[in-house]
Amino acid sequence: MPDIIKITFAALSSPASGLAVVLVGPDLAPGARTASLVKPAGDILARAAAADGFKGKAGSFIDILAPDKLPVTRLIVAGVGKPADWKELEIIKLGGTIVAKLPDAATDATIIAETGQGALSPDQAADLALGIRLRFYAFDRYKTKKKDGDEGAKKRHITLLVDDEKAARKAYRAREAVADGVDVARDLVNEPPNVLTPPEFARRAGALGDLGVEVEVLGEKDMKKLGMGALLAVGQGSARDSQLVVMRWDGGKDGEAPLAFIGKGVCFDTGGISIKPGEGMQDMKGDMGGAAVVVGLMHALAARKAKVNAVGLIGVVENMPDGNAYRPGDILTSMSGQTIEIINTDAEGRLVLADVLWYAKDRFKPKFMINLATLTGAIMVALGQEHAGLFSNNDDLARALGEAGLATGEKVWRMPLTPEYDKIMDSQFADMKNAGGRFAGAITAAQFLQRFVDTTPWVHLDVAGTAMNSPKTDLNRSWGGGWGVRLLDRFVKDTYES
Repeated sequence: MPDIIKITFAALSSPASGLAVVLVGPDLAPGARTASLVKPAGDILARAAAADGFKGKAGSFIDILAPDKLPVTRLIVAGVGKPADWKELEIIKLGGTIVAKLPDAATDATIIAETGQGALSPDQAADLALGIRLRFYAFDRYKTKKKDGDEGAKKRHITLLVDDEKAARKAYRAREAVADGVDVARDLVNEPPNVLTPPEFARRAGALGDLGVEVEVLGEKDMKKLGMGALLAVGQGSARDSQLVVMRWDGGKDGEAPLAFIGKGVCFDTGGISIKPGEGMQDMKGDMGGAAVVVGLMHALAARKAKVNAVGLIGVVENMPDGNAYRPGDILTSMSGQTIEIINTDAEGRLVLADVLWYAKDRFKPKFMINLATLTGAIMVALGQEHAGLFSNNDDLARALGEAGLATGEKVWRMPLTPEYDKIMDSQFADMKNAGGRFAGAITAAQFLQRFVDTTPWVHLDVAGTAMNSPKTDLNRSWGGGWGVRLLDRFVKDTYES
């Protein structure tokens, strides 16, 4: 758990003091514990609601300062809509919206987890706590001065008063593990590129060993022996060695084929010889967003002791212009033996993934492979930042990920893969080229990757619009939002653990 937030659970009968948050629906009827809290002030909720036009709609609030005759110094009334219609994601988002209403000066708050319909269930209370936890993240370690208004400036303590304290704490434990994984991914994406170099990224992934994850790091000599000519070419202009990190979590049956998750980890992308424009290039520190999600997911699975075998692989490189950098016109030989003509050195992520996908397929013979990559600007032209692009050779995988996306709010949209697009990637000098031109850029990139998976069930998630400069939501205010950790954890839980 990050230093800035501590979440605890206590019995509904526990006293409330300081700042208190109560939940009410459209009927404005308080829960029994809330009614006992506000009883000394009479019909304070009804009077405040009438004065403010408050009707208990989800996302609406009343803020009552220094309420007379009450043991609390401030009372925030949160509208929750109709609890009978609640979906899991709505409760999680409610936690985030409550955090947004907490004043900067408040270091302690008590939330009474009940409505007029009764106490929240242990799972609902845990979901509320998850939303609180996700919203409280802040990346400010490089700020030497903190303003009072900074979200991370003060440590907060949130207490949820619940009907079944033990059950709520148990339900939250698994959710907290996932939130920790989200924060791991957020931290990695937010780090500056002079700090998070490929060797440093590999070192941080090694910390998963503390959770029981087996971590193996392959250096450039190892990858050269394996014939990873595509991945190694991308990093050959950098002063820092490229890395391949393999993370194994064995929580399932002995000998059962693992689930494989692969991430593009370009710690900084200048574009290489085909150099990018200077404007906005600082954002290319986030071009390792796919790899960050894989590390965060492996943390989540291990921390909650998921009952699956899973392997995470990340190819970690820098794409730099240098006298030794690879060039447009070069022809590379990938680990698969297929040759690739380089059209544009800024189409580098697919070269990294080509070798890692082939290696994962050959070594682990997984049930499926899901790769994540901030691969193309074209996917943002198509989908903006509301969905990640999903490409797959397997309808069942695509459907299950779509359902997990709706459940978590980390939504995906399936895009086409057909032979007509594949022809665009054919080269007159090699087996294929690494860039297909202006049109259908996200699709042709996926067609390129498909040549390295054979018949293994596979999904490519293009997360260029979601993993860095992430959308600001009720649950995330960070540039690096950790998008994808909750999606994939939910997919694993619903599809392979239920």
